[in-house]
Amino acid sequence: MFDKILIANRGEIACRVIKSAQKMGIKTVAVYSDADFDALHVHMADEAVHIGPAPSAESYLVAENIIQACIDTGAQAVHPGYGFLSENPAFRNALDTKNIAFIGPGVRAIEAMGDKITSKKLADKAKVNTIPGYTDVVKDADHAVKIAKDIGYPVMLKASAGGGGKGMRVANNDEECRDGFERATNEARSSFGDDRVFIEKFIVEPRHIEIQIMADSHGNVIYLNERECSLQRRHQKVIEEAPSPFLDEKTRKAMGEQAVALARAVDYESAGTVEFIVDKDRNFYFLEMNTRLQVEHPVTEMTTGVDLVELMIKVAAGEKLPLKQKDVGIHGWSIESRVYAEDPFRNFLPSTGRLVYYRPPQDDDFVRVDTGVYEGGEVSMFYDPMVAKLITWGKDRDEAIARMRDALDQFVVRGIQTNLAFLSALIAHEKYRSGNISTNTIAEEYPDGFDPTHVPSEDPTTFIAVIGSVLREYRDRAALIEGQLPGHRRKVPDDWVVVGKEHHAITVLPGDECHTVHYNGETYTVCSDWEFGQHLFSGTINGEEVHVQVERDGQVYTLSRGGSQIDVLVMNPRAAELYKLMPVKEPPDTSGHVIAPMPGLIVSISVTEGEEVKAGDELAVLEAMKMENAMRAERNGVVGKINFEAGDSVEVDEIIMELQ
Repeated sequence: MFDKILIANRGEIACRVIKSAQKMGIKTVAVYSDADFDALHVHMADEAVHIGPAPSAESYLVAENIIQACIDTGAQAVHPGYGFLSENPAFRNALDTKNIAFIGPGVRAIEAMGDKITSKKLADKAKVNTIPGYTDVVKDADHAVKIAKDIGYPVMLKASAGGGGKGMRVANNDEECRDGFERATNEARSSFGDDRVFIEKFIVEPRHIEIQIMADSHGNVIYLNERECSLQRRHQKVIEEAPSPFLDEKTRKAMGEQAVALARAVDYESAGTVEFIVDKDRNFYFLEMNTRLQVEHPVTEMTTGVDLVELMIKVAAGEKLPLKQKDVGIHGWSIESRVYAEDPFRNFLPSTGRLVYYRPPQDDDFVRVDTGVYEGGEVSMFYDPMVAKLITWGKDRDEAIARMRDALDQFVVRGIQTNLAFLSALIAHEKYRSGNISTNTIAEEYPDGFDPTHVPSEDPTTFIAVIGSVLREYRDRAALIEGQLPGHRRKVPDDWVVVGKEHHAITVLPGDECHTVHYNGETYTVCSDWEFGQHLFSGTINGEEVHVQVERDGQVYTLSRGGSQIDVLVMNPRAAELYKLMPVKEPPDTSGHVIAPMPGLIVSISVTEGEEVKAGDELAVLEAMKMENAMRAERNGVVGKINFEAGDSVEVDEIIMELQ
């Protein structure tokens, strides 16, 4: 067994690998860029080595720097995590020449499966079901349109070296095909240094279900059941679970056996994932094979009791798999939600900055948090926007969902925007709860983006009862500050709370441990040990456990629970009467300004000063956190002053150009 390994990655996956290695008594070496000098994985590892500037192309993707770090620290093996160099055969070869073990598959498997065109041909040969399509490289946009017409729309354009949703576009017509080819090519070149793109038929109402496999160097290959990964946004997985609510045992076995056959065809070793597209009739087709650990691997671990990272390390050290296919069972149900630094209320634009407050739910037997950040740390524009993975387990799917809803309510992040509200809305959505999902579900349910009105309606009673209790605490403190005797509870008059345009009268009476809130003819007993300044109100309302996040700004309280977020204005009866007469302030017209919605790098400026444009025309392309975002004109006009050029960095809300 190894004495020391180096983790050639960052963020939550680096922290995840470090945990398993330390559990095994193996020392760990972290690597870090300029942007990550104070990152969590650096603090967790036994040693840390600086490998270059912040851009990944100058640090985490520089194989020579990683190998030199191994030599300098005496690391005997490298775990690549996922992304970066995890599926780079040249990196594997270079490690071999230095007699440094790679905790992953061999070069042949990486080369064959890392190229989607080659892997599809091999899958055909191994008698694995495949999707109809064009498996050679697409030359240009015109060629893409011709191929798409031959296959028949809709089609999927995919980067041959892609992964993680990068370099993928769906096209329903010639115009979308041309644009999709350009976007997929640019993202592939930026993310993988390989701009080859191929095209295949896009299956309508598909499910994305993958099989986890594990193989050793002694010819043993097993599959560890499936993961349902159908809830995706822009081809990026959002929520995964194991097992799938859609598969039956017969289909599971058939998919598992095909996955094993493909692994054997390339002499596979280590952990890997064979991804399939499954239609409504449970017909399944090979999508790709990821020759690495997957982001969503925790749900497999939670339902099988297997530590996949530990097995990867043991296999790389030459050990045999300690279990056979008959030993693999399914124990309960597990769900994973990916918490991203992005603003769901602004079309999921990336959010960067300092984590002013960061309190994930507490880990226990039913809740697990894999994270790579900490309170006071920085979320950088240079890397993937993932903040954490939240995983829950239950004896069945309903229990796992219930625990996920509670855990999401208790996940408190301040300083950056996150997708927590969106995740809560998805978990509570009827389509998800029924298991009636596909890779199109998010696009179909939120065609114009996500906003609070899309969240399942939350009974305002919960929010109003919580506000009543919080208000009582503030009033009691105010009474003491005003010079009243300790323990004095002054009589509190009726208050009005305003939610949107609705006015609600409440009265709150104190108690020794609980407050009594009178509202709308009903009485609510609210018990909590909430203290001033806490962002999370945890307690009970009439005996039912609740978790509500609370922010105060003067007399305005912002509350969120289950994806719902509301602003509550507290005032006395007279002020409430006058408030009804206040005019509504109209927002300023910003349609003449093209404003940077996030910090990022300008990839291109698509227009020139004085050029006429129409609503919807592309004006510029902004890149942040590895994704390109096309900025389009909101109205017809003429381009005025352009303040930036390609290659410039911009901050949020900077004016890129003006429209006249």
